[in-house]
Amino acid sequence: MVKTGGESALTVLVAFGANLAIAVAKTIAAVLSGSASMGAEAAHSWADTGNEVFLLIANRRGSRDADRRRPLGYGRETYVWSLLAAVGLFVVGAAVSIWRGVTELIHGGEGEDYRLAYLVLAIAFVLEGTSLLQAVRQLRTGADEFDTSVLEFAVQTSDPTVRAVFAEDSAALIGIGIAFLGILGHELTGAVAWDAAGSILVGVLLGVVAFFLIDRNRQFLTGEPGSPRIEEAIRTRLESFPEVAKVRFLRPEFIGPKRLFVIASVDLVGDAVESKLARTLRRLEHRLEEDPFVAEAVLTVSEPDDEGRPLT
Repeated sequence: MVKTGGESALTVLVAFGANLAIAVAKTIAAVLSGSASMGAEAAHSWADTGNEVFLLIANRRGSRDADRRRPLGYGRETYVWSLLAAVGLFVVGAAVSIWRGVTELIHGGEGEDYRLAYLVLAIAFVLEGTSLLQAVRQLRTGADEFDTSVLEFAVQTSDPTVRAVFAEDSAALIGIGIAFLGILGHELTGAVAWDAAGSILVGVLLGVVAFFLIDRNRQFLTGEPGSPRIEEAIRTRLESFPEVAKVRFLRPEFIGPKRLFVIASVDLVGDAVESKLARTLRRLEHRLEEDPFVAEAVLTVSEPDDEGRPLT
C-alpha cells in the first residue's frame, strides 16, 4: 500500500508557513492603508492558513493503517477533512471578502498610505509563488507518471491535500493581482469603487475555488472510480496471470489517496473443483495486491455471458 503522507505533508507545511506570514502582513497593511482589497486579501490568507490546519489533520488521519474496524483503511477521512476545509474556510473567506467590498462600496472610505500595501503584496507574491512551486513539483511527479499535464493531474489526482494547496496558491496569486489593480485604481482615480470591486472579485474567486474543491471531495467520498487508464492497467495485469483467461468485469474505486479497492469477475483457465477455485482466486488477489496502489482486491469467477455485467 502506498504511503503518500510524507511529501503531501511537506507541501501543506510549506503552504502553512507562507500563508501565516502573509496573513499577518496583509492584516497590518489592511489596517494601516484602509484598503478593502487588502482587507479581502487578508481574509483570503487567514482562510488559507486555517485550511492548511485541516489539511494536516486530513493527511495524518487518512494515512493510518487498516485495522479490524476499518479493514480498508482510513483513506476516506482525508476527503472528509478536506471537504470541511473547503466549506468552513474557503467559503468563509469568500463571504468576508464580498461583504467587505459591498460595505466599502456603500459607505465609501479613504485610503491612507498604500505604499505598505504594495510592499506586502509583492512579498506575498513571492511567498505564495514558493508554496505553489512545491505543490507543482509534487504534482509534476504524478503527471509525468501518467503522461498528462500538471493542471489535468491536479484535477484528477486522488490526493486532495496537494490539490487544495495548488488551487489555493493559484487563487492567491490571481487574488494578489486583483488586489493590486483595485488599490492602484483607487489611488489613481480616487474612486472607492475600484478598491471595493477588487474585494468583491477576490471573494468571487474564493467561492469558485471552494465550489471546485467541495465537488471533487464529494465525488471521492461517494465513490470515484479509477480512470480508464488505471482500469486498463489493472485489466492488463490480471490478464497477464497464467490462471486468468479473461476479465469479464472490473471496478477499481478509490478508498483514499492512491488507494484502490478492486472488484473483478474473471474466467479461469481450465475446469477445477470449488476448493481449488477458491485458493486460486485468493492467490490471484494477493498477487494483484502486490501493486502498491491496490489496497484490497476481490475476485470472483464469472458466469457465462456476463460480459461487463456488474456484480450482484
